[in-house]
Amino acid sequence: MFGKNEIRKSITVLTAIAVWCVYSMVAFAAAPDVSGVISVTGQVTVNGQTAVTNSTIVSGSTIVTGANSSAAINLGKNGRIELAADSNITLKFADNSIVGILSSGKARVSNASGVATTITTKDSAIIADAGQANSFAVEVECSHTHVDTMSGLVTMRSGTNDKQVAAGTDATTGNVSQTGCAPCLRPNSAPPVATLGLGALPIALILLAAAGAVGTAIIIGNNNETTITPVTPVIVSTTR
Repeated sequence: MFGKNEIRKSITVLTAIAVWCVYSMVAFAAAPDVSGVISVTGQVTVNGQTAVTNSTIVSGSTIVTGANSSAAINLGKNGRIELAADSNITLKFADNSIVGILSSGKARVSNASGVATTITTKDSAIIADAGQANSFAVEVECSHTHVDTMSGLVTMRSGTNDKQVAAGTDATTGNVSQTGCAPCLRPNSAPPVATLGLGALPIALILLAAAGAVGTAIIIGNNNETTITPVTPVIVSTTR
């Protein structure tokens, strides 16, 4: 028969084996670490360190692009994020989720179906429809946030207001009229330049040429000590 010491030792060993088995099962069942791979052009840093193409990005990293620089983060089956110049984003991602905090600049996000994706800015949270693949761009301006949806569907949430932004549409939130910000000229947003009715030359060039002619006439007149006859302005029609 076993003595009390032998019984206690046997119980201790069996307990240790049971605990090891449980931890082993949990470790095997846990999802593997999710990481990304970055490609860079120009000056890009990750957590303050200079980044190079094909280096690994882990969840929680902060990526910053400099002037005339860009970066692309491939998250495997989850999706992909592209950063334009002068952008700053902190990325957190898991097996089926992407969360980004975009402090400045522009990010284009592509997520696979089933991947919950949210990009947060100072003005709003842009939430992608997890039921489908989506492709959208988020840009943080001085006074507002702008989102363009290329495919899929996203929701722009600002406070208690939700606005759905479907493919081919865009939305803006924030104080667009805020002063002290550099103007943002998007494609087709700049006011049209008036042109001559005959078609090609901007009116600004005509006015510049007229000003030059008047200036020349004044100089010549002063040198010859003659009186300058007022010049009748020429009105150029903007229609044919």
